[in-house]
Amino acid sequence: MSSNRERNDWKAGRKQSARSGPKGPEKPGRKGDRPAPGGVREAPAAREGRRDGGRERTDPDSLIWGRHPVLAALANPARRGMGRLMATADRATELERDNLLHGHAVEVVEADRLARLLPPGAVHQGLVFKVRPLEGVDLDELARPARGLLVMLDQLTDPQNVGAIFRSTLAFGARGIIVQDRHSPALAGPLAKTAAGATERLPCARVTNLSRALRTLQDAGWHIVGLDGQGEATLDEALDSRPTVLVMGSEGDGLRRLVAENCDTLARIPMPGGFESLNVSNAAAVALYEASRKQAG
Repeated sequence: MSSNRERNDWKAGRKQSARSGPKGPEKPGRKGDRPAPGGVREAPAAREGRRDGGRERTDPDSLIWGRHPVLAALANPARRGMGRLMATADRATELERDNLLHGHAVEVVEADRLARLLPPGAVHQGLVFKVRPLEGVDLDELARPARGLLVMLDQLTDPQNVGAIFRSTLAFGARGIIVQDRHSPALAGPLAKTAAGATERLPCARVTNLSRALRTLQDAGWHIVGLDGQGEATLDEALDSRPTVLVMGSEGDGLRRLVAENCDTLARIPMPGGFESLNVSNAAAVALYEASRKQAG
């Protein structure tokens, strides 16, 4: 079973409204309160939830942190009215000055308190956004019309690998990502940090059955290419200008049998250097580059 720390090599190749804002207005005159810049509210010093060794116990999967991920979330219309935004005084001033709040309220919080909300070592850059999950798009929204590129992830569970794939998928102009609902990490926490805002801009469809989803995509005119280290064709041979779905297998086990059987072609990435495998996020970046080049041609 993969974990958030795993770094296994790749061998085989969404509006839901959230009301997670402040629990109520502060009482005037509370000890320790002080004015906040631009009229934003100074957060109370009371701790949320339980404490664990000086660290507030908060589910990282309900949090987005870091400048790029938080700014992307604030700009996402689907998050309007959703979530609780916390920022240091300097960041709160910047958000107001540069009109980056997009209707959200901001609480001023000391940097050390933000750090206590996050996993050890997380770099918040003065911004933490507590959110609820976004709803995904319907598969049909991605399937029709059939054009461009899509990426499907077969039970990838490492948040940083998935976050990196989101970033590459957006960078190379693909239309969206398809994941299996029960076997994929939340689009927040470390995944959102690694994706650097891509999870807010790239449509994601969550489906129950990947094999059934592949057949739906084939019926809609998509060419399905599964990445497999033992594939019968090279990536260059398997790709062309047709609308293409790139299917990436899990970090340790690669593509599952039924998923592989529903691909039109299994393709390998030639590795003349003699090293037998790539990390799955690196393999996805290579495949996306090659597929986007074929699409442009």
